[in-house]
Amino acid sequence: MNAPAPTEADVQGLKNFIGGAWVAGSGEATIDLVDPTTETVIARQPAGSAADADAAVGAAAAAQPAWSRLPLKDRLAALERMADTLEKHIEELADLEYREMGKPLDVGRDFLRMGIAVLRGSLEDARRYPFVEEVANDEAGQTVVVRHPLGVVAQIVPWNFTVTTVLLGLGPLLAAGNTVVLKPSEKAPLSAVRMVEVAGLLPGVLNLLLGDRRAGEPLADHLGVRLVHFTGSVEAGRAVGVASARHLHRAVLELGGKDPVLIDADVDPRAVAAAVAFGAFVNTGQICTSMERIYVHRAVADEFLDALVTQAREWTFGDGREPGVRMGPLVDERQRRIVHSHVTDAVARGATVLIGGTIPDRPGFFYPATVLTEVEDDMLIMTEETFGPVAPVRIVDDFDEALERASRSRFGLGATVYSNDLEHIERAHALPAALVWVNQWQGGGLAGTAEPTGESGLGATGGRAAFDAATRPVSIIRTATTPHFRVPKELPSTWS
Repeated sequence: MNAPAPTEADVQGLKNFIGGAWVAGSGEATIDLVDPTTETVIARQPAGSAADADAAVGAAAAAQPAWSRLPLKDRLAALERMADTLEKHIEELADLEYREMGKPLDVGRDFLRMGIAVLRGSLEDARRYPFVEEVANDEAGQTVVVRHPLGVVAQIVPWNFTVTTVLLGLGPLLAAGNTVVLKPSEKAPLSAVRMVEVAGLLPGVLNLLLGDRRAGEPLADHLGVRLVHFTGSVEAGRAVGVASARHLHRAVLELGGKDPVLIDADVDPRAVAAAVAFGAFVNTGQICTSMERIYVHRAVADEFLDALVTQAREWTFGDGREPGVRMGPLVDERQRRIVHSHVTDAVARGATVLIGGTIPDRPGFFYPATVLTEVEDDMLIMTEETFGPVAPVRIVDDFDEALERASRSRFGLGATVYSNDLEHIERAHALPAALVWVNQWQGGGLAGTAEPTGESGLGATGGRAAFDAATRPVSIIRTATTPHFRVPKELPSTWS
């Protein structure tokens, strides 16, 4: 269905935020933003250009020396105020995320709170991080490692959790003394616009560049950008990696996933089915660590599948502002075509649909909670990232088979294991993934450090690793005859 022609009264015009001011795009090309619940145009944004990227990077570069010279406590205080402000705007931001991608309000609120908690946690990490660290002081001399900010960082985020994804990485980047050019997806810019507007940071510290690849490519390929912090597709991540390598700049890449779930014979299959339904269907399956390959032991398979189908019936789709609606639409028609093509490919090759699997006859890019069985490992539904509310289940004869099949994917982002067998759990630690959850999903605190493997990306994040990625270490070596100096607790402004 084509989107209705917008009227100027209905369509919000969006601008870039550069150097503390709202600035129109330099070109004439624009992109319409379509509400995926109603299929109506609700906003228009600049398509982006090299000139826009250059202006944003220039503003960030101009602001970076003064920002990095601020005492650490002052930078952290500014970021604490930002976290406080965002907390007051959770309802508004959740509503904007509903408008731009149909996300149910409860889902939006929960993940926004999580993102703010991660931001606050990273500020605590900054207070403990050794920006200046004495690593040797003996008869041979003194060696001190000083970690300097990199400069300008490009943060490019996807559409599924715009604000939360920004907050997962922003704290270490800014706390370390860098400045940032943020490029949200053209599919979900509204919440980013408002987040930047209320952030309250000094001009040029956090800049916003709108548009599609016409903005993203020149930003990632800009000589003035020292680190690209990218979350998105494998294809786009490869391009970012190539651009960064060309300039010998850093890149942290979190890309696609095809996360497995291993369900052992000794678990409560109905309780696990409820957990798997949440992991497969929340946010309409549009999560990089969504449960996308499910391997269940034959001993509990029948009961698990019955319970999973029952759970799927409870995952109703519709307008995310309405009470009781658990799933909104997919972000756009293209994403729905991808999801449905994976399902139809599986059915054509012998899979069975236990529930769902059809496109609703109504406005909006909706897709029902879907459960498949009798799937094979070479089907698209088991090899490609689906990013939709589909739970493909393969029955296995034992845990060894589950472990072997789960390890076959070229992706390596997350994995979840449900078992009460300690030996099985310990063996599952070797799964090729950045995150391995045991008897839970998306839980267990925020303090971990992880790095994707395979086509899921590169670069460790979380805890100290996030600050290591955001800084450049320099060793200062003094001979034994040179006066040694007292190591300060933080980077002196004269060293920035």
